[in-house]
Amino acid sequence: MKIKKLSNQRSVPAWILLGMGLILSGAVNAGPRIAVLNFELNDITSLPNTPGERVRTASIKPLLEQAIGQAGDYEIIPVDIEAQAAANAGFGYLYRFHDSAAELARQSGADWVIVGQHSKPSFLFSYLIAYLVNVKNPALSARYAIELKGNHEKVTRRGVKALAKKIDATINRM
Repeated sequence: MKIKKLSNQRSVPAWILLGMGLILSGAVNAGPRIAVLNFELNDITSLPNTPGERVRTASIKPLLEQAIGQAGDYEIIPVDIEAQAAANAGFGYLYRFHDSAAELARQSGADWVIVGQHSKPSFLFSYLIAYLVNVKNPALSARYAIELKGNHEKVTRRGVKALAKKIDATINRM
């Protein structure tokens, strides 16, 4: 009986196989996929839509994506800006029509979508109003209103972080 010598054959080290297994199992067990749409500015003050408020409102989406990522095991799903603009038939359309927002997010591969407005009724305060929509059942899952007292970056960050915690709590309950 001949015994084959295996030393001449190249074998894959066990640590590589283990690493590949961990990577693949992580992809299978990834957390919920969340799409965050751009927030719209609903400024009803006497001097609406100043450049500063437009910049502040534009910062909400990336801040929220970051805060959600820190709040739990979520995968942030990007939504093409042009696709969002095409799906948005006018100001507040995706905000009002959850099924349209859910369809847009579904096309991007998300499980959940967050649609929001930065509502500014006064120079002293504003609100982050956000809707959480389950893409599989495009009904409204939750509505959040976070009051922002002041317009400093620190106030915005704190409000977005509070919003992310509420979203995390809602998803974990479902």
